Amino acid sequence: MTLAEEFRARNWSIYGQWAGVVSMILCFALGIANIFNFTRPLLIIFSGICLASSFIILFIEVPFLLRICPTSSKFDDFIRKFSTNYMRAAVYAVMSLVQWLSLIIHGSSLIAAAVVLLITAVFYGIAAARKDEFMSSKTLGGQGVAQMIV
Repeated sequence: MTLAEEFRARNWSIYGQWAGVVSMILCFALGIANIFNFTRPLLIIFSGICLASSFIILFIEVPFLLRICPTSSKFDDFIRKFSTNYMRAAVYAVMSLVQWLSLIIHGSSLIAAAVVLLITAVFYGIAAARKDEFMSSKTLGGQGVAQMIV
């Protein structure tokens, strides 16, 4: 199945997965950009959380990395908890909420991360409400990629 065919499948979990990739890139970039804000030290904490979120999203959305990266079994079990649409919607909603809370300290570009994380949570929430079967994109290391490499 090609990428275009995956998007035409009208499965909201695919849209959520690709929105998650955008979230990961945005969290990484904004986490680094805001971590050097020395005038507001508490904003550095939220930037660090945003940066850490990008790495968690990376392992959630690209399942192939759990096989090739040396990670602990505890971390692998933690990431595998997010294999359903409901759990992914919940984890993205929590990450979004944390970034929204950064507005209490000071308005910054972290709000963009909060918005995109919320959009991703909504996509996964729609997939869960529609009872769409979780479908992982082959482009991102979903079903069948491991067999192709071995």
